Amino acid sequence: MNIKPLFDNVVVDVKEKNETTKGGFILPSASADKYSTATVVSVGIGGNLYGKEIVMQVKTGDTVLFPTDAGTKIKVNGEEVTIVRQSDIIAIIE
Repeated sequence: MNIKPLFDNVVVDVKEKNETTKGGFILPSASADKYSTATVVSVGIGGNLYGKEIVMQVKTGDTVLFPTDAGTKIKVNGEEVTIVRQSDIIAIIE
C-alpha cells in the first residue's frame, strides 16, 4: 500500500475486535468498545496550527488507541485503512 497523508494526518490499519471472550462467550454489540487499536501505516509531516508547529509524535509501526468513531475509512488497493488526525490518537501502546 502506498499512501502518504498530509499535515498531521496518520494512516492506520485497525485491528479486528474480538466478538467473543476467551471463555467463548459472545459479546453483544452494545458492549463493543468505544476505542479501537490500530497499527500506524504512514505518518504526515506535521504542520502549523494557529502559528504553533505540530510535531508528529507517532511513527510507522506504532500501535495506537483512538475513539472508534474518529477518522475516515477508505480503501486503497483493496485494503481498508483509516485516516485519523494525530490529535484524535489518545495513546501509543507499548
